[in-house]
Amino acid sequence: MSRVPLRDAATGPRTHRFLMPALIAGVVAFQLNASMVTPALPEIARELDAAASTVALSQNLFFLVGGVAGVVLSRLSDHLGRRLVLLASLAVMCAGTVLAMLAPNVELLVLGRVLQGASGATFQLTYLLLRESMSPKRFGTALGVITALNGGVGGVDGFLGGFVADRLGFRWIFGTILVTGLIALLCVARAVPGTPPAKDAGRMDWWGAASLSAAIVCVNQAISQGAAHGWGSLWPPVLAVVGAALFLAFWQIEKRGRTPLIAVRDLRSRQVWPLMATTLLTLVGVFAAMNFTVVLLSQDEKAGFGMSATLAALLFLTPPAAIGLLAAPVAGWLAPRKGWLPMLRTGLLASALALGVAAVFAGDRWAVLAVCCALGVFYNGLALTMLNGLGVVLSPKESPGALPGLNGACFGIGASVGIALVGPLAGAGTLGGYRTAFALAVVVTVLALLASMLIRQPAEESSAASAAPSTAPSVR
Repeated sequence: MSRVPLRDAATGPRTHRFLMPALIAGVVAFQLNASMVTPALPEIARELDAAASTVALSQNLFFLVGGVAGVVLSRLSDHLGRRLVLLASLAVMCAGTVLAMLAPNVELLVLGRVLQGASGATFQLTYLLLRESMSPKRFGTALGVITALNGGVGGVDGFLGGFVADRLGFRWIFGTILVTGLIALLCVARAVPGTPPAKDAGRMDWWGAASLSAAIVCVNQAISQGAAHGWGSLWPPVLAVVGAALFLAFWQIEKRGRTPLIAVRDLRSRQVWPLMATTLLTLVGVFAAMNFTVVLLSQDEKAGFGMSATLAALLFLTPPAAIGLLAAPVAGWLAPRKGWLPMLRTGLLASALALGVAAVFAGDRWAVLAVCCALGVFYNGLALTMLNGLGVVLSPKESPGALPGLNGACFGIGASVGIALVGPLAGAGTLGGYRTAFALAVVVTVLALLASMLIRQPAEESSAASAAPSTAPSVR
Protein backbone atom coordinates (compact mmCIF):
# COMPACT_ATOMS: atom_id res chain seq x y z
CA MET A 1 0.00 0.00 0.00
CA SER A 2 1.46 3.36 -0.99
CA ARG A 3 1.06 6.06 1.58
CA VAL A 4 2.73 9.44 1.65
CA PRO A 5 4.84 9.21 4.83
CA LEU A 6 5.58 11.98 7.21
CA ARG A 7 9.18 13.07 7.09
CA ASP A 8 11.45 12.36 9.99
CA ALA A 9 11.79 15.21 12.46
CA ALA A 10 15.54 15.11 12.07
CA THR A 11 15.43 15.49 8.30
CA GLY A 12 12.61 17.84 7.48
CA PRO A 13 10.02 20.29 8.80
CA ARG A 14 6.94 18.26 7.89
CA THR A 15 6.89 16.57 11.29
CA HIS A 16 6.35 19.32 13.81
CA ARG A 17 8.60 19.34 16.83
CA PHE A 18 5.52 18.98 19.02
CA LEU A 19 4.33 15.78 17.32
CA MET A 20 5.64 13.47 20.04
CA PRO A 21 4.19 15.54 22.93
CA ALA A 22 0.83 15.68 21.15
CA LEU A 23 0.78 11.91 20.68
CA ILE A 24 1.77 11.43 24.31
CA ALA A 25 -1.13 13.67 25.36
CA GLY A 26 -3.51 11.51 23.34
CA VAL A 27 -2.41 8.19 24.80
CA VAL A 28 -2.32 9.62 28.33
CA ALA A 29 -5.92 10.77 27.94
CA PHE A 30 -6.98 7.28 26.92
CA GLN A 31 -4.82 5.52 29.52
CA LEU A 32 -6.33 7.48 32.40
CA ASN A 33 -9.68 5.86 31.59
CA ALA A 34 -8.21 2.53 32.66
CA SER A 35 -5.52 3.19 35.24
CA MET A 36 -7.03 6.14 37.10
CA VAL A 37 -10.45 4.53 37.41
CA THR A 38 -9.15 1.16 38.63
CA PRO A 39 -8.50 2.07 42.29
CA ALA A 40 -11.91 3.75 42.47
CA LEU A 41 -13.93 0.64 41.60
CA PRO A 42 -14.99 -0.06 45.21
CA GLU A 43 -15.91 3.64 45.67
CA ILE A 44 -18.00 3.60 42.47
CA ALA A 45 -19.90 0.53 43.70
CA ARG A 46 -20.65 2.20 47.05
CA GLU A 47 -21.59 5.59 45.58
CA LEU A 48 -23.99 4.16 42.99
CA ASP A 49 -25.26 1.42 45.30
CA ALA A 50 -24.25 -1.21 42.76
CA ALA A 51 -22.79 -4.69 43.03
CA ALA A 52 -19.06 -5.07 42.53
CA SER A 53 -19.78 -7.42 39.63
CA THR A 54 -21.79 -4.70 37.85
CA VAL A 55 -19.00 -2.19 38.25
CA ALA A 56 -16.58 -4.83 36.98
CA LEU A 57 -18.87 -5.09 33.93
CA SER A 58 -18.17 -1.43 33.14
CA GLN A 59 -14.45 -2.24 33.08
CA ASN A 60 -15.11 -5.35 31.03
CA LEU A 61 -17.08 -3.42 28.42
CA PHE A 62 -14.56 -0.57 28.35
CA PHE A 63 -11.80 -2.94 27.26
CA LEU A 64 -14.08 -4.98 25.01
CA VAL A 65 -15.29 -1.94 23.08
CA GLY A 66 -11.72 -0.66 23.00
CA GLY A 67 -10.60 -3.89 21.37
CA VAL A 68 -13.33 -3.73 18.74
CA ALA A 69 -12.63 -0.06 18.04
CA GLY A 70 -8.95 -0.82 17.63
CA VAL A 71 -9.69 -3.31 14.85
CA VAL A 72 -12.05 -1.06 12.93
CA LEU A 73 -10.47 2.35 13.41
CA SER A 74 -6.86 1.32 12.79
CA ARG A 75 -7.83 -0.12 9.42
CA LEU A 76 -10.17 2.80 8.70
CA SER A 77 -7.20 5.13 9.15
CA ASP A 78 -5.62 3.49 6.09
CA HIS A 79 -8.56 4.91 4.14
CA LEU A 80 -9.26 8.24 5.87
CA GLY A 81 -5.90 9.18 7.36
CA ARG A 82 -4.51 8.71 10.86
CA ARG A 83 -5.09 12.27 12.11
CA LEU A 84 -8.80 12.42 11.30
CA VAL A 85 -9.55 9.08 12.95
CA LEU A 86 -7.48 9.97 16.02
CA LEU A 87 -9.34 13.26 16.46
CA ALA A 88 -12.73 11.55 16.15
CA SER A 89 -11.70 8.93 18.71
CA LEU A 90 -10.67 11.53 21.26
CA ALA A 91 -13.88 13.49 20.74
CA VAL A 92 -16.05 10.42 21.42
CA MET A 93 -13.96 9.63 24.48
CA CYS A 94 -14.63 13.10 25.89
CA ALA A 95 -18.36 12.67 25.32
CA GLY A 96 -18.31 9.36 27.19
CA THR A 97 -16.35 10.92 30.03
CA VAL A 98 -18.99 13.61 30.51
CA LEU A 99 -21.70 10.94 30.69
CA ALA A 100 -19.74 8.84 33.22
CA MET A 101 -18.99 11.90 35.33
CA LEU A 102 -22.66 12.92 35.58
CA ALA A 103 -24.16 9.41 35.70
CA PRO A 104 -26.87 9.14 38.40
CA ASN A 105 -26.87 5.33 38.21
CA VAL A 106 -24.64 2.47 37.20
CA GLU A 107 -26.45 1.92 33.89
CA LEU A 108 -25.47 5.36 32.55
CA LEU A 109 -21.99 4.89 33.97
CA VAL A 110 -21.65 1.71 31.93
CA LEU A 111 -22.84 3.56 28.81
CA GLY A 112 -20.25 6.28 29.43
CA ARG A 113 -17.52 3.67 29.80
CA VAL A 114 -18.59 2.11 26.50
CA LEU A 115 -18.18 5.46 24.74
CA GLN A 116 -14.80 5.94 26.39
CA GLY A 117 -13.77 2.52 25.12
CA ALA A 118 -14.61 3.64 21.59
CA SER A 119 -11.31 5.53 21.62
CA GLY A 120 -9.47 2.21 21.91
CA ALA A 121 -7.46 2.72 18.71
CA THR A 122 -5.51 5.63 20.23
CA PHE A 123 -2.40 3.58 20.93
CA GLN A 124 -2.45 1.77 17.59
CA LEU A 125 -2.86 5.01 15.64
CA THR A 126 0.01 6.52 17.61
CA TYR A 127 2.28 3.58 16.81
CA LEU A 128 1.47 3.90 13.11
CA LEU A 129 2.13 7.65 13.15
CA LEU A 130 5.46 7.06 14.85
CA ARG A 131 6.54 4.50 12.30
CA GLU A 132 5.56 6.78 9.44
CA SER A 133 7.28 9.83 10.91
CA MET A 134 10.51 8.44 12.35
CA SER A 135 13.58 6.63 11.15
CA PRO A 136 13.86 2.95 12.17
CA LYS A 137 16.48 3.64 14.83
CA ARG A 138 14.29 6.19 16.59
CA PHE A 139 11.13 4.14 16.26
CA GLY A 140 12.04 1.56 18.90
CA THR A 141 12.80 4.09 21.62
CA ALA A 142 9.72 6.21 20.84
CA LEU A 143 7.61 3.07 20.84
CA GLY A 144 8.98 2.21 24.27
CA VAL A 145 8.02 5.65 25.60
CA ILE A 146 4.44 5.30 24.38
CA THR A 147 4.17 1.69 25.52
CA ALA A 148 5.37 2.70 28.99
CA LEU A 149 2.26 4.83 29.27
CA ASN A 150 0.15 1.75 28.52
CA GLY A 151 1.06 0.50 31.98
CA GLY A 152 0.19 3.79 33.68
CA VAL A 153 1.49 7.34 33.67
CA GLY A 154 4.47 6.67 35.87
CA GLY A 155 2.16 5.45 38.62
CA VAL A 156 0.91 8.97 39.28
CA ASP A 157 -2.43 8.18 37.67
CA GLY A 158 -3.11 5.19 39.89
CA PHE A 159 -2.16 7.07 43.04
CA LEU A 160 -4.15 10.13 41.99
CA GLY A 161 -7.17 7.95 41.24
CA GLY A 162 -7.09 6.45 44.73
CA PHE A 163 -6.47 9.83 46.36
CA VAL A 164 -9.35 11.51 44.53
CA ALA A 165 -11.69 8.57 45.16
CA ASP A 166 -11.01 8.68 48.90
CA ARG A 167 -11.32 12.45 49.33
CA LEU A 168 -13.50 13.84 46.56
CA GLY A 169 -15.37 10.92 45.02
CA PHE A 170 -15.11 9.11 41.70
CA ARG A 171 -16.82 11.90 39.71
CA TRP A 172 -13.77 14.09 40.13
CA ILE A 173 -11.72 11.34 38.53
CA PHE A 174 -13.80 11.60 35.37
CA GLY A 175 -13.54 15.38 35.58
CA THR A 176 -9.75 15.07 35.54
CA ILE A 177 -9.93 12.69 32.59
CA LEU A 178 -12.20 15.13 30.72
CA VAL A 179 -9.78 18.03 31.13
CA THR A 180 -6.90 15.82 29.96
CA GLY A 181 -8.93 14.62 26.99
CA LEU A 182 -9.79 18.14 25.86
CA ILE A 183 -6.13 19.16 26.11
CA ALA A 184 -5.15 16.11 24.07
CA LEU A 185 -7.78 16.92 21.45
CA LEU A 186 -6.38 20.43 21.05
CA CYS A 187 -2.77 19.21 20.92
CA VAL A 188 -3.48 16.58 18.26
CA ALA A 189 -5.47 19.09 16.19
CA ARG A 190 -2.61 21.57 16.27
CA ALA A 191 0.51 19.40 16.11
CA VAL A 192 -0.29 16.19 14.20
CA PRO A 193 -0.10 16.78 10.45
CA GLY A 194 -2.56 15.07 8.18
CA THR A 195 -1.60 12.55 5.53
CA PRO A 196 -3.66 11.71 2.45
CA PRO A 197 -5.23 8.25 2.23
CA ALA A 198 -3.28 5.70 0.23
CA LYS A 199 -4.05 5.93 -3.46
CA ASP A 200 -4.81 2.20 -3.70
CA ALA A 201 -6.67 1.95 -0.39
CA GLY A 202 -9.99 1.14 -2.03
CA ARG A 203 -13.12 1.02 0.10
CA MET A 204 -13.30 0.17 3.77
CA ASP A 205 -14.35 -3.43 4.36
CA TRP A 206 -17.38 -2.65 6.51
CA TRP A 207 -18.89 -6.12 6.18
CA GLY A 208 -15.69 -7.69 7.38
CA ALA A 209 -15.38 -5.17 10.20
CA ALA A 210 -19.00 -5.76 11.30
CA SER A 211 -18.77 -9.56 11.26
CA LEU A 212 -15.44 -9.62 13.11
CA SER A 213 -16.64 -7.09 15.69
CA ALA A 214 -19.81 -9.08 16.34
CA ALA A 215 -17.80 -12.29 16.64
CA ILE A 216 -15.45 -10.69 19.17
CA VAL A 217 -18.38 -9.47 21.26
CA CYS A 218 -20.09 -12.88 21.23
CA VAL A 219 -17.00 -14.82 22.22
CA ASN A 220 -16.14 -12.34 24.95
CA GLN A 221 -19.63 -12.46 26.38
CA ALA A 222 -19.67 -16.25 26.21
CA ILE A 223 -16.58 -16.31 28.42
CA SER A 224 -17.96 -13.62 30.73
CA GLN A 225 -21.32 -15.38 31.13
CA GLY A 226 -19.65 -18.71 31.71
CA ALA A 227 -17.33 -17.31 34.37
CA ALA A 228 -20.14 -15.43 36.13
CA HIS A 229 -23.04 -17.88 35.93
CA GLY A 230 -21.42 -21.25 35.28
CA TRP A 231 -20.46 -22.98 32.07
CA GLY A 232 -23.50 -25.25 32.26
CA SER A 233 -25.95 -22.38 31.79
CA LEU A 234 -27.65 -21.71 28.46
CA TRP A 235 -26.01 -18.52 27.19
CA PRO A 236 -22.27 -19.40 27.13
CA PRO A 237 -22.57 -22.21 24.54
CA VAL A 238 -25.14 -20.26 22.50
CA LEU A 239 -22.91 -17.18 22.34
CA ALA A 240 -19.87 -19.32 21.57
CA VAL A 241 -21.64 -20.98 18.63
CA VAL A 242 -22.86 -17.64 17.28
CA GLY A 243 -19.35 -16.22 17.65
CA ALA A 244 -17.83 -19.16 15.77
CA ALA A 245 -20.39 -18.73 12.97
CA LEU A 246 -19.54 -15.04 12.72
CA PHE A 247 -15.83 -15.82 12.52
CA LEU A 248 -16.54 -18.21 9.64
CA ALA A 249 -18.58 -15.49 7.94
CA PHE A 250 -15.71 -13.06 8.42
CA TRP A 251 -13.31 -15.57 6.88
CA GLN A 252 -15.49 -15.95 3.79
CA ILE A 253 -15.90 -12.18 3.44
CA GLU A 254 -12.15 -11.66 3.60
CA LYS A 255 -11.53 -14.35 0.97
CA ARG A 256 -13.78 -12.59 -1.52
CA GLY A 257 -13.16 -8.91 -0.78
CA ARG A 258 -10.98 -6.69 -2.96
CA THR A 259 -9.71 -4.65 -0.04
CA PRO A 260 -10.25 -6.92 2.97
CA LEU A 261 -9.78 -5.90 6.57
CA ILE A 262 -6.86 -8.32 6.48
CA ALA A 263 -6.16 -10.87 3.77
CA VAL A 264 -6.74 -14.54 4.60
CA ARG A 265 -3.20 -15.39 3.54
CA ASP A 266 -1.94 -12.95 6.14
CA LEU A 267 -4.21 -14.38 8.84
CA ARG A 268 -2.70 -17.79 8.13
CA SER A 269 0.83 -16.45 8.40
CA ARG A 270 2.92 -17.26 11.45
CA GLN A 271 3.71 -13.56 11.58
CA VAL A 272 0.07 -12.81 12.44
CA TRP A 273 -1.99 -15.40 14.33
CA PRO A 274 0.72 -16.53 16.81
CA LEU A 275 1.39 -12.89 17.72
CA MET A 276 -2.31 -12.30 18.30
CA ALA A 277 -2.54 -15.44 20.45
CA THR A 278 0.49 -14.36 22.48
CA THR A 279 -0.94 -10.90 23.08
CA LEU A 280 -4.36 -12.24 24.05
CA LEU A 281 -2.95 -14.77 26.52
CA THR A 282 -0.49 -12.29 28.00
CA LEU A 283 -3.24 -9.82 28.83
CA VAL A 284 -5.54 -12.53 30.19
CA GLY A 285 -2.78 -13.71 32.50
CA VAL A 286 -0.93 -10.63 33.69
CA PHE A 287 -3.27 -7.66 33.29
CA ALA A 288 -6.09 -9.09 35.38
CA ALA A 289 -3.65 -10.10 38.10
CA MET A 290 -2.12 -6.62 38.36
CA ASN A 291 -5.17 -4.47 37.80
CA PHE A 292 -7.96 -6.51 39.36
CA THR A 293 -6.78 -9.27 41.70
CA VAL A 294 -4.15 -7.10 43.42
CA VAL A 295 -6.60 -4.18 43.71
CA LEU A 296 -9.25 -6.28 45.45
CA LEU A 297 -6.70 -8.11 47.62
CA SER A 298 -5.11 -4.89 48.84
CA GLN A 299 -8.45 -3.33 49.86
CA ASP A 300 -10.08 -6.48 51.27
CA GLU A 301 -10.48 -5.92 55.04
CA LYS A 302 -11.04 -9.60 55.87
CA ALA A 303 -8.85 -11.76 53.65
CA GLY A 304 -6.58 -9.04 52.26
CA PHE A 305 -4.55 -6.09 53.48
CA GLY A 306 -7.44 -3.74 54.35
CA MET A 307 -5.89 -0.66 52.75
CA SER A 308 -7.58 2.50 51.55
CA ALA A 309 -7.78 3.11 47.80
CA THR A 310 -5.05 5.76 48.10
CA LEU A 311 -2.60 3.57 49.99
CA ALA A 312 -3.32 0.54 47.81
CA ALA A 313 -2.66 2.56 44.66
CA LEU A 314 0.51 4.08 46.11
CA LEU A 315 1.89 0.71 47.20
CA PHE A 316 0.81 -1.65 44.42
CA LEU A 317 -0.07 0.38 41.29
CA THR A 318 2.42 3.22 41.37
CA PRO A 319 5.72 1.26 41.62
CA PRO A 320 5.17 -1.05 38.61
CA ALA A 321 3.93 1.85 36.48
CA ALA A 322 6.91 4.02 37.43
CA ILE A 323 9.35 1.16 36.83
CA GLY A 324 7.72 0.42 33.47
CA LEU A 325 8.02 4.07 32.49
CA LEU A 326 11.80 3.69 32.82
CA ALA A 327 12.11 0.12 31.53
CA ALA A 328 10.00 0.35 28.36
CA PRO A 329 12.12 2.97 26.51
CA VAL A 330 15.24 0.97 27.37
CA ALA A 331 13.55 -2.19 26.09
CA GLY A 332 12.57 -0.38 22.89
CA TRP A 333 16.16 0.77 22.41
CA LEU A 334 17.52 -2.74 22.99
CA ALA A 335 14.99 -4.59 20.82
CA PRO A 336 16.61 -3.79 17.44
CA ARG A 337 19.97 -4.83 18.87
CA LYS A 338 19.09 -7.98 20.84
CA GLY A 339 16.04 -9.19 18.94
CA TRP A 340 12.38 -8.51 19.58
CA LEU A 341 11.35 -12.13 20.01
CA PRO A 342 14.07 -13.14 22.52
CA MET A 343 13.21 -10.12 24.65
CA LEU A 344 9.50 -10.89 24.45
CA ARG A 345 10.07 -14.44 25.65
CA THR A 346 12.33 -13.28 28.46
CA GLY A 347 9.62 -10.90 29.66
CA LEU A 348 6.93 -13.57 29.56
CA LEU A 349 9.02 -16.18 31.39
CA ALA A 350 9.98 -13.74 34.15
CA SER A 351 6.36 -12.55 34.46
CA ALA A 352 5.13 -16.13 34.93
CA LEU A 353 7.73 -16.74 37.63
CA ALA A 354 6.75 -13.52 39.44
CA LEU A 355 3.06 -14.46 39.37
CA GLY A 356 4.00 -17.85 40.81
CA VAL A 357 5.50 -16.08 43.80
CA ALA A 358 2.25 -14.12 44.23
CA ALA A 359 0.24 -17.34 44.17
CA VAL A 360 2.34 -18.82 46.99
CA PHE A 361 2.70 -15.67 49.11
CA ALA A 362 -0.63 -13.95 48.41
CA GLY A 363 -1.09 -13.18 52.10
CA ASP A 364 2.22 -11.30 52.38
CA ARG A 365 1.88 -7.68 51.28
CA TRP A 366 5.63 -7.23 50.82
CA ALA A 367 5.91 -10.31 48.64
CA VAL A 368 3.02 -9.03 46.52
CA LEU A 369 4.73 -5.64 46.30
CA ALA A 370 7.95 -7.31 45.11
CA VAL A 371 5.96 -9.18 42.47
CA CYS A 372 4.34 -5.95 41.25
CA CYS A 373 7.76 -4.31 40.94
CA ALA A 374 9.12 -7.27 38.98
CA LEU A 375 6.14 -7.10 36.64
CA GLY A 376 6.90 -3.42 36.13
CA VAL A 377 10.15 -4.49 34.47
CA PHE A 378 9.19 -7.70 32.71
CA TYR A 379 5.54 -7.06 31.81
CA ASN A 380 5.21 -3.27 31.52
CA GLY A 381 8.75 -2.86 30.24
CA LEU A 382 9.65 -5.88 28.12
CA ALA A 383 6.53 -7.82 27.16
CA LEU A 384 4.23 -4.91 26.29
CA THR A 385 6.90 -3.07 24.30
CA MET A 386 7.75 -6.15 22.27
CA LEU A 387 4.11 -7.05 21.60
CA ASN A 388 3.26 -3.53 20.44
CA GLY A 389 6.38 -3.26 18.30
CA LEU A 390 5.84 -6.59 16.59
CA GLY A 391 2.22 -5.65 15.94
CA VAL A 392 3.38 -2.71 13.83
CA VAL A 393 6.43 -4.08 12.04
CA LEU A 394 4.94 -7.46 11.12
CA SER A 395 1.77 -5.93 9.65
CA PRO A 396 1.16 -6.62 5.94
CA LYS A 397 2.54 -3.89 3.71
CA GLU A 398 -0.70 -3.56 1.75
CA SER A 399 -2.73 -2.98 4.91
CA PRO A 400 -0.45 -1.43 7.56
CA GLY A 401 -3.33 -0.68 9.92
CA ALA A 402 -4.58 -4.27 9.96
CA LEU A 403 -2.32 -6.12 12.40
CA PRO A 404 -1.92 -3.21 14.86
CA GLY A 405 -5.72 -3.07 15.03
CA LEU A 406 -6.16 -6.82 15.45
CA ASN A 407 -3.30 -6.99 17.93
CA GLY A 408 -4.78 -4.05 19.81
CA ALA A 409 -8.09 -5.89 19.92
CA CYS A 410 -6.29 -8.77 21.59
CA PHE A 411 -5.05 -6.33 24.25
CA GLY A 412 -8.57 -5.15 25.00
CA ILE A 413 -10.20 -8.56 24.75
CA GLY A 414 -7.47 -10.17 26.82
CA ALA A 415 -7.94 -7.62 29.59
CA SER A 416 -11.70 -8.08 29.45
CA VAL A 417 -11.54 -11.88 29.46
CA GLY A 418 -8.93 -11.88 32.21
CA ILE A 419 -11.15 -9.83 34.50
CA ALA A 420 -14.10 -12.09 33.68
CA LEU A 421 -12.12 -15.22 34.52
CA VAL A 422 -10.58 -14.07 37.80
CA GLY A 423 -13.57 -11.99 38.88
CA PRO A 424 -15.44 -14.83 40.63
CA LEU A 425 -12.19 -16.10 42.21
CA ALA A 426 -10.91 -12.78 43.51
CA GLY A 427 -14.42 -11.54 44.20
CA ALA A 428 -15.03 -14.41 46.61
CA GLY A 429 -13.07 -12.46 49.21
CA THR A 430 -11.01 -15.41 50.49
CA LEU A 431 -7.26 -15.89 50.58
CA GLY A 432 -7.69 -19.18 48.75
CA GLY A 433 -9.62 -17.40 46.02
CA TYR A 434 -6.86 -14.82 45.55
CA ARG A 435 -4.22 -17.56 45.40
CA THR A 436 -6.23 -19.46 42.81
CA ALA A 437 -6.59 -16.28 40.74
CA PHE A 438 -2.81 -15.79 40.75
CA ALA A 439 -2.24 -19.47 39.92
CA LEU A 440 -4.60 -19.17 36.95
CA ALA A 441 -2.58 -16.15 35.80
CA VAL A 442 0.60 -18.25 35.90
CA VAL A 443 -0.93 -20.97 33.72
CA VAL A 444 -2.20 -18.51 31.13
CA THR A 445 1.11 -16.60 31.00
CA VAL A 446 2.98 -19.85 30.37
CA LEU A 447 0.59 -20.52 27.49
CA ALA A 448 1.46 -17.05 26.14
CA LEU A 449 5.15 -17.98 26.28
CA LEU A 450 4.47 -21.17 24.32
CA ALA A 451 2.46 -19.23 21.73
CA SER A 452 5.36 -16.79 21.29
CA MET A 453 7.56 -19.69 20.22
CA LEU A 454 5.44 -19.98 17.07
CA ILE A 455 5.96 -16.37 15.92
CA ARG A 456 8.19 -16.25 12.88
CA GLN A 457 10.18 -13.25 11.76
CA PRO A 458 9.88 -12.15 8.13
CA ALA A 459 12.01 -14.29 5.84
CA GLU A 460 14.22 -11.37 4.84
CA GLU A 461 15.17 -10.62 8.44
CA SER A 462 18.06 -12.32 10.15
CA SER A 463 17.65 -13.01 13.86
CA ALA A 464 18.56 -10.22 16.27
CA ALA A 465 20.42 -8.22 13.68
CA SER A 466 17.22 -7.84 11.72
CA ALA A 467 15.97 -5.26 14.25
CA ALA A 468 12.30 -5.58 13.49
CA PRO A 469 11.74 -1.81 13.16
CA SER A 470 14.06 -1.85 10.13
CA THR A 471 11.14 -3.26 8.15
CA ALA A 472 9.68 0.24 8.32
CA PRO A 473 10.62 2.32 5.28
CA SER A 474 13.47 4.72 5.92
CA VAL A 475 11.93 8.14 5.48
CA ARG A 476 14.06 10.89 4.11
